[in-house]
Amino acid sequence: MEQANQSSPVLGFILMGLSAHPKLEKTFFVLILLMYLVVLLGNGVLILVAILDSRLHTPMYFFLGNLSFLDICYTSISAPLVLDGLLTPRETISFSACAVQMALSYATAGTECLLLGMMAFDRYVAICNPLRYSVVMCKAAYVSMAISSWAIGGAASVVQTFLTIQLPFCGDNVINHITCEILAVLKLACADISVNMISMAVSNVIFLGVPVLFISFSYVFIIATILRISSAEGRRKAFSTCSAHLTVVIIFYGTIIFMYGKPKSKDSLGAEKQDLSDILIPLFYGLVIPMLNPIIYSLRNKDVKASVINLVSPKRFMQ
Repeated sequence: MEQANQSSPVLGFILMGLSAHPKLEKTFFVLILLMYLVVLLGNGVLILVAILDSRLHTPMYFFLGNLSFLDICYTSISAPLVLDGLLTPRETISFSACAVQMALSYATAGTECLLLGMMAFDRYVAICNPLRYSVVMCKAAYVSMAISSWAIGGAASVVQTFLTIQLPFCGDNVINHITCEILAVLKLACADISVNMISMAVSNVIFLGVPVLFISFSYVFIIATILRISSAEGRRKAFSTCSAHLTVVIIFYGTIIFMYGKPKSKDSLGAEKQDLSDILIPLFYGLVIPMLNPIIYSLRNKDVKASVINLVSPKRFMQ
């Protein structure tokens, strides 16, 4: 019995992917590939116009460029692996590669949560204190805000990944997920994970609780300020400057809350039994949201639309 209870070093994990749904694999391969290409194209174009168009050299578009870069990074961490897994069911991933994927995914997701909060503050200052906007949101301020978001996201990722890889893993090494998601990996540990769960709870407060409260309070003041504007045209213009960000926030945090708040199956043998929704929700979070972000910001913003048209205009290439 002692030998059975001893942990052996894990050389790799088996990602279940969609192996429990073989009839859907080809369909999902095409859909994921197309969405990934749209993510690269859409966010890449937004980054380009934010850099090339001097009219977009403002805090809002600086944050938007960071958001687009984050979306490309987050999607590129998982999408190629998912596509490969759809061609090779029950794909094996090494322990070190799994740790790297966990770290990068956590870092980019955490950074995006904080960045959305920073963007809410930018909109609050622009609408509620427009006369002080250039002073409060000077270049030193908004660059520092972005750097701090990246730094906090990266630091939290290092802590969470380190705590996870220190755990012993024994027995089943099948991850019932499409990627090395940190909570899915923790389920395979054959040791007490209470420290990990406490650490995750603290991180959830930092990356979910604080930004959501901050964004909520910001929009309470923003909406109150907009309602005090006398003209309907003025109210429309004021709201249009933050409607795209608000839409992205609702989709982003709504998906996260649904993903982690969804009741889990009581089936303890779940390694071979997959709930399709447990696959679709992370796909929506990891692919559909990054694909929608540039579309939402482009459709809701005249400056971005004009810059994109100018970027792809044949006249630009003829110059």
